[in-house]
Amino acid sequence: MLKTSDFDYILPSTLIATRPLEDRASARMMVLPRRNKEQIHATFADLPRFLRKGDRLVFNDTRVIPGRVFAHRSTGASVEILFTEPCDSHTWKALVRPGRKMRVGDEVLLGNAQITVQEILPDGLRVLRATQPIKELMDVHGEMPIPPYMERHADEKDKQTYQTVYAKNAGAVAAPTAGLHFTTELLQELTDAGVDSTYITLHVGVGTFRPVSEENPLDHPMHSEYFHISPEAVEEIEETRRAGGRIIAVGTTVVRALEAASQGGSLESGERSTNLMIMPGYTYQIVDGLITNFHLPRSTLLMLVSAFYSREALLSAYEEAIRHSYRFYSYGDGMLLI
Repeated sequence: MLKTSDFDYILPSTLIATRPLEDRASARMMVLPRRNKEQIHATFADLPRFLRKGDRLVFNDTRVIPGRVFAHRSTGASVEILFTEPCDSHTWKALVRPGRKMRVGDEVLLGNAQITVQEILPDGLRVLRATQPIKELMDVHGEMPIPPYMERHADEKDKQTYQTVYAKNAGAVAAPTAGLHFTTELLQELTDAGVDSTYITLHVGVGTFRPVSEENPLDHPMHSEYFHISPEAVEEIEETRRAGGRIIAVGTTVVRALEAASQGGSLESGERSTNLMIMPGYTYQIVDGLITNFHLPRSTLLMLVSAFYSREALLSAYEEAIRHSYRFYSYGDGMLLI
């Protein structure tokens, strides 16, 4: 029985990327073929030479919302709010810090708007109602919700760099970071090489920031995320499979959506939420290849990638990446498993 501690590793803090590279495609890419497990060091600009004509990349076109705001109480005390999901135009679910001091009925001010706690949910999220439309408040006061491990506030540059170049459908509270390596030029180069593209949507939720604290990963309350796969996307993917092409997921969010939508035995279109947890022992239904970043220790994302490759070989690759000073996490380098 695998334990959460089996997915641990030690990362020097100097290898945590807190800023992106100027050229997205210049990020390093470790290529891990599943058969011989030999590690190849390349860059994302080299991606076309590792793919074949007829392969299909599947992208997550979610768009990150500027959902983090800093409100204040009447006493002047600051309150951090991360809006996560709308209930209606004036009411959203949110992660609030410090949460214990924000009880039902408490109020904070954001600009000229008043925000009131209406409900505390079992998972600790608050239901907040504002006197103005919350989307308008985010547009004026919001900043990009970059991960806490960057240990800085987001700035204007993050509004561009913490967003994929193909982001379309707003709703994520974190970027699908594997996609941050793609430029419009690289996408065109892949198209010219005969590599096809399909877009689906999964709105990355606040659970992506929550580590697995239980020693048995199966005891971890897996977060739920909304996704949508169109009938056209299903047909494109199935056409590629019939023709012998490979389905390559750009990011773990794409993996979750495709695999969740195929639990009935075939890939189904539609929109719904999934709390599917993938860890070693899981049999992949749709995905033949995976482009992904380096993930946090003891995380569900590290478990998901281990299920595609192997835990031992993946952690060995992480050790190799550390020896070669790869940059880790959201703004860092990545890998291609194929």
